[in-house]
Amino acid sequence: MTPAVDPDPPAVRVEHLTVVRGGVRAVDDVSFVVHGGSLVGLLGPSGCGKTTLMRSLVGTQIVARGVIELFGLPAGSRALRDRVGYVTQAPSVYTDLTVVENLRYFAAMLGHDGADADRVIAAVDLTARAGALVGRLSGGETARVSLATALLGDPRLLVLDEPTVGLDPLLRRDLWALFARLAAAGTTVVVSSHVMDEAERCQRLLLMREGKVVADESPGTLLARTGAADFESAFITLIEAGAR
Repeated sequence: MTPAVDPDPPAVRVEHLTVVRGGVRAVDDVSFVVHGGSLVGLLGPSGCGKTTLMRSLVGTQIVARGVIELFGLPAGSRALRDRVGYVTQAPSVYTDLTVVENLRYFAAMLGHDGADADRVIAAVDLTARAGALVGRLSGGETARVSLATALLGDPRLLVLDEPTVGLDPLLRRDLWALFARLAAAGTTVVVSSHVMDEAERCQRLLLMREGKVVADESPGTLLARTGAADFESAFITLIEAGAR
């Protein structure tokens, strides 16, 4: 008998994922499911495995064991290329091209026109800098150009590795508002950060430490369960409880 196919699989399904890097379990037996239209914060200190987990989601990381599926397909599948947008910590755009030249180039690679490039430039508030060389932009502006490339074509899943690092508070607020709008429109957004205060902007939290997910719940549930006044205190409470 042919097994039944789920007509509406979750956006992300991870089961018992383990990744070994340099002899260390960078991701250690992690499992979780993310449904479509969610804004998920992947939070934890630097070096806890967030980037390795995100690389695994988009199929660029060799894994030791486990299952990773996006929309019912194995991570890294060719069919997922126009469904998944990925922003790394290091900007992945050309510094000798202008903002609009970068976006029109990447749009063409995806089979989209210049209007799509203009749309995403406006979405990250760079219209006034569209004609500027990327090499002459600030670090925060360059990060926004990378984010714009991930928005091309309206991907169903966005995987964003610390996209707000180094940005001023107003721009961070505006980007989180953009992430919330995208999620409300049906895009699944997974955002990593080591800034615990950003937890309050998420619908759901995955907190990591030393390769493990130590909490998977809503921000309100986390604060209520730990009795903490803020998310940094909640994280510390979880770690201390686990050490006992």
